Amino acid sequence: MSHTVEILSVGTELLLGNIANTDAQMLSQGLSELGLNVFYHTVVGDNPARVTEAVNIAKKRADIIITTGGLGPTCDDLTKNVLAKAFGKKLVFDQESADRCKAFFDRIGRTMTDNNLQQAMLPEGCTILTNDWGTAPGCAFYADGVHVIMLPGPPSECRPMFYHRAVPYLQQLSEGVIFSHTLKLFGIGESTMEAQLRAQMNAMTNPTLAPYAKEGECELRVTAKAATVEEAQVLLKPTVDQLFQLFGDKIYGMDVSSQEEVVEQLLREKGLTIGCAESCTGGLIAKRLTDVPGASQVFQGGIVSYTNEVKHKVLGVPQELLDQYGAVSAPVARAMAEGARKALGCDIALASTGVAGPDPDDRGNEVGTMFVALATPDGTYVRALHLGNRPVRARLRTQTAHHAFDLARRWLTGLPCDDQP
Repeated sequence: MSHTVEILSVGTELLLGNIANTDAQMLSQGLSELGLNVFYHTVVGDNPARVTEAVNIAKKRADIIITTGGLGPTCDDLTKNVLAKAFGKKLVFDQESADRCKAFFDRIGRTMTDNNLQQAMLPEGCTILTNDWGTAPGCAFYADGVHVIMLPGPPSECRPMFYHRAVPYLQQLSEGVIFSHTLKLFGIGESTMEAQLRAQMNAMTNPTLAPYAKEGECELRVTAKAATVEEAQVLLKPTVDQLFQLFGDKIYGMDVSSQEEVVEQLLREKGLTIGCAESCTGGLIAKRLTDVPGASQVFQGGIVSYTNEVKHKVLGVPQELLDQYGAVSAPVARAMAEGARKALGCDIALASTGVAGPDPDDRGNEVGTMFVALATPDGTYVRALHLGNRPVRARLRTQTAHHAFDLARRWLTGLPCDDQP
């Protein structure tokens, strides 16, 4: 049976824009991995009448409703009350949930106020989803032809509650298993990728193929449904093999989280270390490297050389290069990478320099003019980038870091480093 999901996010702070609705994004991604169709996102404030109206609409167009928020101890936490009433269920006190809540407060050395006990009031007959990451339990029940799952709002609770509590419940609704592989691509736009695959995607039923655009990257998710994971993998293999043949080295990994994860894995396999010297990216390359668990095994350090003085005195970039070519140039990028490799004592080093905006530099380089370099034992490689003149500093820095990691991946896998996406 094909299910239709609506995500109902409850919270006035979401409507006001005080916080981003990251829960809905996470849930959509996770439900897609399960092969469940999310057709609607609804955000509603902490108002009983409007929440009731939103629930009544959702009941008519979805057979799975997943709510986030409104399960806490305050007077505006009303999700359970509204959902229970909408589906004709009473709220009953669950002693075990109350005990778990009190134990949580004891553990952090605080006194539990009585209003916290409202979190232990749950719809009769529901499946209680215990919350090991906070105080408010979630719950799930089936009524009026609809599966209802309620999750807490804080992302630090919602995410683990979804994956460790809701996913097992949802998996029971599907016959067989749904299994996916995600291919990560760099150096090709979503529209170009989709144009090459459109006819095939429209014709596929099992497995299915779906493209996704990320910031400066693309994903292809291949999903199959079968009786077992092994059978699903057999179904996936021909399509996965075809995609690798079609897109070649633009695919930097399968079922990986990021380029930096791939680079660090390659470094560990080869027993090599990496460092970086950054100007325009302002430490983003180092941050992304250290975001990967186990980075200390391969990452020596980074130098944010934002001024010419630091480029010269710390990295040893010759002053004549800075005077002749300017900081935003291929020769300076090359010297920065080589200086970082020497100063940090690492096997390879990345460097970045460029104009992140909002204005051109004093030598007339337009916003989006960037250079990345990679210094290695067998030479230094430089890539010139023209990323557009839209004055979005964060986007330009992200793109530049992507290109830096692409250079490193190419060298570590024996691919030509002068091939530019």
